[in-house]
Amino acid sequence: MSAVTAITDDRSFLGHPKGLAFISFTEAWERFSYYGMTTLLVLYMTKQLLLPGHVEHVAGMDAARALLTATYGGGKVMTVVALASAIYGFYSSTVYLTPILGGLLADYVLGRTKTVILGACLMATGHFLMAFDMSFLLALICLMLGAGCLKGNLATQVGALYGETDNRRADAFQIFYLGINGGVIFGPLVTGTLGEKVAWHYGFGAAGVGMLISLVVYLVGRRHLPPDAARGAEVRKVAKAAATPMTAREWQVVILLILLLPVLALSIVGNNQIFNAYLLWADANVDLHLFGVPVLTTWLVSVDSIVSVAMLLAVVAFWRLWARRFKEPDEMGKIAIGCGFGALGVLCLVAGAAISAATGHKVAFGWLLGFHLLNDIGFSNVLPVGLALYTRAAPRTMAGFIVGLYYLHLWAGNTLVGVLGGKLEKMPAVQFWLMHAVLVGAAGVIFVMVRLFFGKLLLGEPAEPDFVAADAGEMP
Repeated sequence: MSAVTAITDDRSFLGHPKGLAFISFTEAWERFSYYGMTTLLVLYMTKQLLLPGHVEHVAGMDAARALLTATYGGGKVMTVVALASAIYGFYSSTVYLTPILGGLLADYVLGRTKTVILGACLMATGHFLMAFDMSFLLALICLMLGAGCLKGNLATQVGALYGETDNRRADAFQIFYLGINGGVIFGPLVTGTLGEKVAWHYGFGAAGVGMLISLVVYLVGRRHLPPDAARGAEVRKVAKAAATPMTAREWQVVILLILLLPVLALSIVGNNQIFNAYLLWADANVDLHLFGVPVLTTWLVSVDSIVSVAMLLAVVAFWRLWARRFKEPDEMGKIAIGCGFGALGVLCLVAGAAISAATGHKVAFGWLLGFHLLNDIGFSNVLPVGLALYTRAAPRTMAGFIVGLYYLHLWAGNTLVGVLGGKLEKMPAVQFWLMHAVLVGAAGVIFVMVRLFFGKLLLGEPAEPDFVAADAGEMP
């Protein structure tokens, strides 16, 4: 029995290969560190790093400020909040660009395993560099490059644990996703408590320790991981020989999928503002008590993660029950519905801010719970369903490239979040959140229009008699 066969036939971890356990726990600790650090980032910058006495010590800050002012501030002098929002927007969006570099590095130079190890080392280094004012920007660079090496390559290794016809693959990604959400839930709780209650650098240090644990788990499980695929010139030669020309209809699908990326970017601005302006606004304007128990600002990210997991499971169950009696909406229909729920969620913040402005009291915590509940119902119908749409509709000859493009909407969306977040201190909170609700709702309207006019094209149905319908398959 070959090593590859031994790995794919292994059922020792919940009926799955041992490698899945090691990859899932690696990802859980990596997400613990990543989201733990990201949750602290904006609060740390506005309450310490960018204030006089600290900002002068940050190496390269003058050049970074000039670049961000030109990109996010329209050339105008940026306040501390605006600069912090711009830095967050640049950082959180760039981590969706660096996976392209990480994928190329794994495919053509180092292989997937060595690239993941390099990424973990870079991320751990970045977290520990956050302990010093001077190395702040270098720390962000290490984190962006490290995340690029890990993001995508770990998920690819999950898929490589299974043969082409192995039905366990879908379950494997659900287990992998639970690992991600476990890290997202507990990371902000630990790092947030240390950062807000003890010292910021203790929180960043905890994120670094989490990343080292992730690396150790990965190295211990290395022998249970799938071997790296062949790479280099020979692979490119075989791929080129196997390529087949695309039809006119396939090119139309590709163009439409690309044009939908900005719309998807609009659909996530309400959700992705959670790590940025939402934390600053809640910290200053919300009565952070749940049933009389004080809630730290950073814990709001964990609250959202818990609600997100619950709503994802609930949404999957709902659509299964719905399909027993009624026709289930296609991907575009679900995305439009998701945008509607997302807009309603942000309107909870609008309502809370309006009542607060009228009464002079702080915003009640219940409005935040309403936002997380409705927003996460919406998000469950947007991000995973959007990925399903792109993986299904993309022509087979360039499916990998199209999926890579799909993640660019997260880059664009986070960039927009950084720009919009800088307006928090310039606009009344009601107008600020209403702006986000309108953008998310507009994305939903556009998806309805696309479904009406181009639905057949994306569903693989012939637009004209001489077109051959593609197999739409089932949404994963």
